[in-house]
Amino acid sequence: MGFKLEPIPRVSGLDRATFEREFLKPRRPVVLEDFADKWVATEKWDMDFIRQIAGDHIVPLYDNSKVDYSKKVNEPIAEMRMAEYLDLLESGPTELRIFLYNIFKHIPELCNDFEVPDWAPRVLKQFPMMFFGGEGSNVFLHYDIDMSHVFHTNFVGEKRAILFDPKYKKDLYRIPFGVHNVEDIDIDNPDFDRWPALKNVSGMEAELHHGDTLFMPGGWWHYMKYLSGSFSLSLRALDPSPVRKLQGLYNVTVMRQLDNLARKVGGQSWIEYKDRWAVRRAEKGLS
Repeated sequence: MGFKLEPIPRVSGLDRATFEREFLKPRRPVVLEDFADKWVATEKWDMDFIRQIAGDHIVPLYDNSKVDYSKKVNEPIAEMRMAEYLDLLESGPTELRIFLYNIFKHIPELCNDFEVPDWAPRVLKQFPMMFFGGEGSNVFLHYDIDMSHVFHTNFVGEKRAILFDPKYKKDLYRIPFGVHNVEDIDIDNPDFDRWPALKNVSGMEAELHHGDTLFMPGGWWHYMKYLSGSFSLSLRALDPSPVRKLQGLYNVTVMRQLDNLARKVGGQSWIEYKDRWAVRRAEKGLS
């Protein structure tokens, strides 16, 4: 038995008033089927195109390894030429992923291949990020540290997205001083006996295909499962709420720095202490 999940609505033909009323202001996820319809990228970007323009780029690779106190946050496990990595994706399942990759620093003209519809919020176009993953790989459950809204457009393959409302952060066993949960929790097959607070949680899910754009409001938890080799583009938009902007600023400038310092001082003991803290907090008051 898994989480109680309802489908994320899929829409097209929105105008600004409808998007703001039904999704942006109430902070509801939605799959936008025509967000990227007019993009050059939607027609042009595929594995061969990326291989052609960036095949010799050295890219950082990540897998599903647990947090290692001796490494920095988001430190890659290896590096590889982009062309070799794409060959790997197309050859079959792999856990190796490219995470938060800004290819546009190297090839800025690619920014001409996409634009945000008039009805959407202004995005931070100087910070577009790309993500690549092989069949069977997943991105651990987390929320984005800067609390921005995200428009996440998928290319080529398919992936499954599972989202949880920020109100469930305690029941999801959120790690103190972090933006993820206890790593032993299997989102695909949750063990409700071992992690009883998860019984209080319900979520939303969608399968993303080529050209689909998932709107994730700031602070929403998300887990991504690559159903086939694919890549995606994330565009960020600042949350207009001053409180959430301050929360994002605190997360980046204070919370993460405190956690990095505690890792250096406490080592693995700090990692294990945070796990115990998350469990106590989630299960407090459960019968």
